[in-house]
Amino acid sequence: MNRVLQADLSLENDKQESNTTQENIKRSIVKTISWRVVGTLATVTISYLVTGTLALAFSIGGIELVSKMVLYFFHERTWNSIKWGK
Repeated sequence: MNRVLQADLSLENDKQESNTTQENIKRSIVKTISWRVVGTLATVTISYLVTGTLALAFSIGGIELVSKMVLYFFHERTWNSIKWGK
């Protein structure tokens, strides 16, 4: 009986550990947005320095913001499902 209880407790600990290594979707979204703000500011600055046109720099930054945010989100969620290195 003692072994059964120990095995049951062991399984519950494994479940808790696996839940703590899984990243919450809200956290992934916040990380995505914060990273894209930083990246887009850099893109807009570089685009302005290259083109000399603020409107064009913001257009490039806007396209980059949306496309890379979506790509990063799915990249992050995919890596979160991979057990390697956890």
